[in-house]
Amino acid sequence: MSNKKAPEQVTDRLFATERNPEDFRFDASVARVFPDMIRRSVPGYTTIIPMIEVITEQYVQPGTHCYDLGCSLGASTLAMRHGIPHPNCTLVGVDNSEAMIERCEHYVALDDHDLPVTLRCEDILTTELSTASVTTLNFTLQFVPPAERLGLLTRIGQATVPGGVLILSEKIRFGSDTEQAVQTHLHHEFKRANGYSDLEISQKRAAIENVMIPETLADHKARLEQAGFDQVLVWYQCFNFVSMLAIKAP
Repeated sequence: MSNKKAPEQVTDRLFATERNPEDFRFDASVARVFPDMIRRSVPGYTTIIPMIEVITEQYVQPGTHCYDLGCSLGASTLAMRHGIPHPNCTLVGVDNSEAMIERCEHYVALDDHDLPVTLRCEDILTTELSTASVTTLNFTLQFVPPAERLGLLTRIGQATVPGGVLILSEKIRFGSDTEQAVQTHLHHEFKRANGYSDLEISQKRAAIENVMIPETLADHKARLEQAGFDQVLVWYQCFNFVSMLAIKAP
């Protein structure tokens, strides 16, 4: 039995007291609370992660690379790992946060699958991509500057082999102001149901609004098609959070 210990997981109280306004950063303080933060903040996250394993198993091809871009603590990486039945595949997790990669290494080491995982502390905009059958951007693209998004997706599309896929999960906005208001209200109620106070919700929203820029579903679909994917499907949605499957024709 392994004597390796998992990193301490702390309850997210980062925005529980009044603080000076500053942009959200994926630093050590966020890394410590990240599992709790994302579970309580992202509706459907605990469904999306195991389904990434299912989708990976369906589309992974022998002898190819699989990428988790913006891997944070490796939840998607490990889901992909368990969905890869081919020993000659390469699995790579990439994140530009040293604090996230450091903790991710511990979670990978504790995992009971023997497929090797390579972790890179690099910018996903410039990290090397090639011969990919499954790539995941799980709530990552929304933190990429809008002007850089097409370039990133085009690089992924060019690196994806025929029959390969991109799993793209995002917070979205809606074309209708009425629907936007309803979905935002329901998301905030989800957070309240998970123990966040009005102060925490308000301060987190203020911290993140300049660094996380959501777009409409139509924007995402059009860009994915422009980037070289032939079919784009929404396979999951809960309030203003969706996960898409972009497929490159065989």
